[in-house]
Amino acid sequence: MSSSDSTSSVSFLPSGKTPQSSAISLYARATAGFEERLEETRRLLREAHAEFGDALLQSSSLGAEDMVITALLAELQLPVAVATLDTGRLHAETLALIPQIRAQYGIEVQVFTPVADAVVHFVKTRGENAMYESLALRKECCGIRKLEPLSRMLAGRGAWITGLRREQSANRAEVPFSEPDGQGRTKLNPLAAWSWADVWHFIQTRAVPYNALHDQFMPSIGCAPCTRAIAVGEDFRAGRWWWEDENAKECGLHKSKSNEELKSGAHA
Repeated sequence: MSSSDSTSSVSFLPSGKTPQSSAISLYARATAGFEERLEETRRLLREAHAEFGDALLQSSSLGAEDMVITALLAELQLPVAVATLDTGRLHAETLALIPQIRAQYGIEVQVFTPVADAVVHFVKTRGENAMYESLALRKECCGIRKLEPLSRMLAGRGAWITGLRREQSANRAEVPFSEPDGQGRTKLNPLAAWSWADVWHFIQTRAVPYNALHDQFMPSIGCAPCTRAIAVGEDFRAGRWWWEDENAKECGLHKSKSNEELKSGAHA
């Protein structure tokens, strides 16, 4: 794919668009090679299900990429479990997608939540918005609200599917289609080669439900306190943990680590 086909030009808000522009009107466009990338993704999903069967799971953030994957699983009639993490700090618009998935695809999304006592203790001792105080506290919060529930979500699974794409950030520029996750499982990234334009072209042409916050200039959406809209000229993930150094902008979900580190909420 040539540089002109990549979405580096839309990793920030395109100029000339009004605040009323939808994410589809902002980003969706057909690009050279899309059908080939789509067919490759279909092949990867079929092969993953053939290899792992019931041990395969889609770990969905309910972001645009993950909604595409869920739609493809339904289209291909692959009985793959779909699960998500409800951290307790998600936007209402994010959670609203769970019943939409059920209604449109007949798929029940499994929801994993953090241990209530751990959250209460963290908030009581660290504060409701401790994530703004230091990187260590933000990662501790992610450990409690994301990593520990993720360890339960993936327990007993042989492989999991994510919506990671190479274009999302410098940290993800070399994301492979398949990789070991460091826990004896295989992590599959079937959209690794897709552009942001590809994602939205698929959403537009298949009427895939998506988070209404994408229409408010939030291309990357996490917990409410840790997500803001981006402006013209800003990077795709500039709205995530915007007060931190760019190299720190991962929550730990996509770092390889031991089971003990996952359980304790430690970060690489």
